[in-house]
Amino acid sequence: MHPQHHTLFIDYCAYFNGNGDFFECHEVLEEYWKDIAPGNKNHPLVGYVQLATGLYHWRRGNATGAFKILHKALNNFQLNKGNVFFNEIDYTTLLAQLTETLDHIQTGKSFQAFQLPLMPALHDLVMARILLLPESSSDYLLHKHMLRDRSHILAERQESKQRKSRR
Repeated sequence: MHPQHHTLFIDYCAYFNGNGDFFECHEVLEEYWKDIAPGNKNHPLVGYVQLATGLYHWRRGNATGAFKILHKALNNFQLNKGNVFFNEIDYTTLLAQLTETLDHIQTGKSFQAFQLPLMPALHDLVMARILLLPESSSDYLLHKHMLRDRSHILAERQESKQRKSRR
């Protein structure tokens, strides 16, 4: 199986192109990255995570944060040119879209999403997955990080503090 046909990468592309749920893009692709290249911050999956994170920040009005993280994504993509994780994406178009987005942020333009330029085989898999996505309001997508259940994250932080205090 081609690594871009992995369920989590397909989910990433479906959330990205389907409903613009950039927060969920980050969540699913981070899981895939941790599974295949944990700790490798130069892996192309990190660039894709940065891409979604940057767009999430820009949508929320954080132009400075968006620009910084999207610039990191661009650097990552350029560093990884020719990597297998660009086989099913039109690399040249992706870089042009990302560069244009950075220009828009620098000139103070309003948030504008774009579609990942998928090659036919990945496109078909992603389109089938998009049909299964739940409806999400724009307000929900804008504030998703504050609306999710964070109880497990808070519990892990508390447990970590307790371990450190016992040392």
